Amino acid sequence: MKDRPAGGKTVGNKTEPFEKQLFKAADKLRKNIDAAEYKNVALGLVFLKYISDSFEELYQKLSDQKSQGANPEDIDEYRAEHVFYVPKEARWSYLHGRAKLPTIGEDLDMAMEHIEKLNPELKGILPKVFARPNLDKNSLGGLIDLIGNISLGDTASKAKDLLGRVYEYFLGEFANAEGKKGGQFYTPKSIVKLMVEMIEPYKGRIYDPCCGSGGMFIMSEKFVTAHSGRVDDIAVYGQESNQTTYRLARMNMAIRGIDGTGIKWNTEGSFLKDEHKDLKADYILANPPFNISDWSGELLQNDPRWKYGKPPTGNANFAWIQHMLYHLSPNGIMATVLANGSLSSQSSGEGDIRKALVDANLVDCIVMLPKQLFYNTGIPACIWFLSRKRVGNTDRKKADEVLFIDASEVGFMADRTHREFSDGSIDPEDNDVAMIAKVYHEWRTGGAYEDKKGFSKSATIADIQKHNYVLTPGRYVGITDAIDDGVPFEEKMAKLTAELKEQMAEEVRLNEEIKKQLAKVGIEL
Repeated sequence: MKDRPAGGKTVGNKTEPFEKQLFKAADKLRKNIDAAEYKNVALGLVFLKYISDSFEELYQKLSDQKSQGANPEDIDEYRAEHVFYVPKEARWSYLHGRAKLPTIGEDLDMAMEHIEKLNPELKGILPKVFARPNLDKNSLGGLIDLIGNISLGDTASKAKDLLGRVYEYFLGEFANAEGKKGGQFYTPKSIVKLMVEMIEPYKGRIYDPCCGSGGMFIMSEKFVTAHSGRVDDIAVYGQESNQTTYRLARMNMAIRGIDGTGIKWNTEGSFLKDEHKDLKADYILANPPFNISDWSGELLQNDPRWKYGKPPTGNANFAWIQHMLYHLSPNGIMATVLANGSLSSQSSGEGDIRKALVDANLVDCIVMLPKQLFYNTGIPACIWFLSRKRVGNTDRKKADEVLFIDASEVGFMADRTHREFSDGSIDPEDNDVAMIAKVYHEWRTGGAYEDKKGFSKSATIADIQKHNYVLTPGRYVGITDAIDDGVPFEEKMAKLTAELKEQMAEEVRLNEEIKKQLAKVGIEL
């Protein structure tokens, strides 16, 4: 693995990533604190280490330029470089030196307060949980030592990149540890990567109305960087109703150097209190909570967002879709994860809304996802891709067609309970994300696309009408043909029939033997 400052532990023939090693070590220090609480401690320290390293790097640079008029104590010097100013008592070197003192919890809480005071954009964002009585201070000191080792033996820039990876990895592991609750703040990386690779947010405004810890924005930033674009060309807008999760998102943005001020928080959520009423986004990426019934739909019966039909008060799926469409620019494209029921439900007017979306030529692509991708639910899910620029963004003969992709059998089991899409990071030849995205891009641009039975189908609106506007991919892609092994059907059938007769005869023999043995001990059947 490249860019691994502190080395990687070799397990068998595989090298274990540094961030995985670090999480295992950090988790051992957790003791009697549950994952939901401990994540704020661990992630808060990773964030503190990141901003302190960034500050120290610029501080040294400014110190070296004193003769040219630079002032390392001038807070405006740091603001000009988009670096947070960290006062002496909040710098990692100072706190690391106090890690074994019984007052380290109070020292860290005070450090967070000082940083917020000098950096107004972080006000109310940083965790102040380190002085809690149930947090063992020896374990806290051990965690500080662990995180302090991240930058050993490497350049500051690589260490900062690794801190970003550590933060992201920790988010995923804490979501896994929290199970259903954790899924509220974290969408598995392979799903986010697929969505981003398919809609390609190179430049413009990106919106997520239920942004969790900001994974959609982070992956968009990675996409832009990987394709030699400029991160400054994208602007992120989000909303989150859980304050703790909102804080995680803002810290996540800061670690990646993304302006997170467009992410807003209120307890009422995007339906009741839309923080971005006038926003028209170029790209929308979201994973809203599935099938929520308490979304206050009865209070929003005549809302202007319901252009394609009034969503049922007992299920928010089509409220989410229409809320996003309301915020989609005239040339915008969106991707949202929803429960599979959204593809076929006819109850409470959902079928009529789906029909209106198809007839309005908004539905671009439907991707059926495999099971076990999510940390928080076993509900089968899919991704809806909707676009306002279908005619201008695709070959005209496809303008009245919808692409269906059944990826329900794609991916691999990352562990006993979770499936993932491969992304080429381990084996460049094994890349589920690129394979699915390529099919979509070839179809959308009028390239070398061809239907693949059992996997993809470009269906006309007339085809969809015949299926009563049900959008389940399996109805369109068909079933994969059985592999022809060259053995005639009659020969296969004869062999199978003979095997069945043998098995039935063996069953009779075993039953008689069981009766005989039971009779010996006085049991008659």
